[in-house]
Amino acid sequence: MKLSISSFLIVLVLWMTCCSSSDNTVDPNIGQEEVEIQETTGGVAEVTEVSVSGSENQYTFSVTISSPDLGCNQYANWWEVIDLDGNLLYRRILAHSHVNEQPFTRSGGPVAISEDTEVYIRAHMNTTSYGSRVFEGSVFAGFTSENLDVEFAKALEDIAPLPARCDF
Repeated sequence: MKLSISSFLIVLVLWMTCCSSSDNTVDPNIGQEEVEIQETTGGVAEVTEVSVSGSENQYTFSVTISSPDLGCNQYANWWEVIDLDGNLLYRRILAHSHVNEQPFTRSGGPVAISEDTEVYIRAHMNTTSYGSRVFEGSVFAGFTSENLDVEFAKALEDIAPLPARCDF
């Protein structure tokens, strides 16, 4: 069976229309490794490591996050330091996705706490909210990985500062 060029183009256009998705939530260029990351993390951003430097009331936090970033449609858009009562002490906005950099570390501060103030450090995903894996502790005692109810202080999602955009 021989197809003319015009018939071939019609079939191609129909195939592309039927088989393509208008849902832009997933980057079509992602590989199997990124799909597996998304499946293993449950689509949430999680803190995997925390280190702190500086002095009292001027601490800099370096936070490592693992997240199933796929581009601006799905990415970790901030990490934050909150007290045990759920008050926001500091938020580090992440201005772009980290598709090819997993896990990634970003620093932020100054965080105005004393060395013995106990806090949570948690990450946020633009599509799935907070992850349950956080770090809890103080500068003095150190930080350990813990699980925190994702609903804890969820209202902070609406508190400034918030990301203005995603660059890439």
